[in-house]
Amino acid sequence: ETKKTIKMYKSIFNLTKKFSTSSNPYASLKKSLKVGGQEYQYFDINELGKDKVEKLPYSIRVLLECAVRNCDEFKFKKSDVEKILDWENTSQQDVEIPFKPARVLLQDFTGVPAVCDLAAMRDAVKNLGKSPDTINPACPVDLVIDHSV
Repeated sequence: ETKKTIKMYKSIFNLTKKFSTSSNPYASLKKSLKVGGQEYQYFDINELGKDKVEKLPYSIRVLLECAVRNCDEFKFKKSDVEKILDWENTSQQDVEIPFKPARVLLQDFTGVPAVCDLAAMRDAVKNLGKSPDTINPACPVDLVIDHSV
């Protein structure tokens, strides 16, 4: 059972690696901002049409920026960006859009089982002779333990 699960994850990761090298069709929107001697990169979504972007609710702008930043024509497609940009029309339709959070915040009730799952997967990978360091969340995760210590 564990070997099947590891094989499934391995095939998913290989598939992801295969497509992650494709170029972002919105690369031209990438800009730099220098603050305090540090340089930061961002995607200027206003370049997609400032009038349209300014009409979007802030939460929808966050989804738009996420889709533009992660656009790879595999998980995030140009059509997803267009659906979000056309939110005024698509908000009343049953459309699905991808989302990849930059960070996840878990409270102890949901976070402890997630940490246990990661530990179990790392043990399984180690038992198969591989490095357990390969099992990590796809994005940073903060676990807040507030009362059960």
